Amino acid sequence: MKKFFAVICAACLLITGCGGSDKPSEPANDGGKATIGVITHLNASEIEYNDYMKKLEKTYRPSKANLSAEYKYFDKMNDMQLALESGQIDLLSTYQKVAEYMLQRSDNKEILDSERHLEDSFCFALRKGDTILKNDLNKAIKEMITDGMLSNLTKQYITELKNGAEPPAVPITHIDGAETIKVAVTGDLPPFDLILADGTPAGFSTAVLSEISRRINKNIELINIDSNARASILTSKGADVVFWVAVPKDSTLIPADIDQPAGIAVSDPYYHDLITHVGLKK
Repeated sequence: MKKFFAVICAACLLITGCGGSDKPSEPANDGGKATIGVITHLNASEIEYNDYMKKLEKTYRPSKANLSAEYKYFDKMNDMQLALESGQIDLLSTYQKVAEYMLQRSDNKEILDSERHLEDSFCFALRKGDTILKNDLNKAIKEMITDGMLSNLTKQYITELKNGAEPPAVPITHIDGAETIKVAVTGDLPPFDLILADGTPAGFSTAVLSEISRRINKNIELINIDSNARASILTSKGADVVFWVAVPKDSTLIPADIDQPAGIAVSDPYYHDLITHVGLKK
């Protein structure tokens, strides 16, 4: 069974993640079917998502490879982990750093490696008409890349975080007389997007937003939402910005707007991460 999971993972990594354009090597013909949990995409139903995957399987997987995957949507990472623990799904699809964070807190899971290195880009989401705010965000992101601040924050709060440690909370300084924008965070993608036990936003998201607040001279009010509300909170004007939305780094495999509904714009990317799969140890 473990061998089967490794094989299905290698095949599915090619098509579940965004990015990567090289044609895959032929997977082994072990047969079988895996149910894979994924966080709900905002611009494709579960049926549409599975249709995309089936078409890609026909294109990129040799016909004699008798592997199959069914993708199941989840609105919360915690719900997806519980489904994995209870056997409702065989694997969950997430990002490399999220998987590492997860495994540091659980001794019964493992990352299933693949030769394919596929990536998503993380961007801010905002209403399409808010061009001034989008330009401000893009300018701040560009500056933070150029002067090394994004790299430093990534090291401090993600890549060099001590094993098992929680990313610390970071206060967002209030700027007297400045405009306030509401930023929605899910707290559901640690260590990128994290809400501590006491309800305090922490880690990479807070650190990046604190720096952006200073650079665009705007106060930031954080609002905690569920992942599936990332679009509706914007269209209802309950928030001005959503902290993360996944965008294909290379859109040759699945639609570029699969997580971007109509009327929603995205900023330039501020982070990239590999897509991987997590399963229970056998």
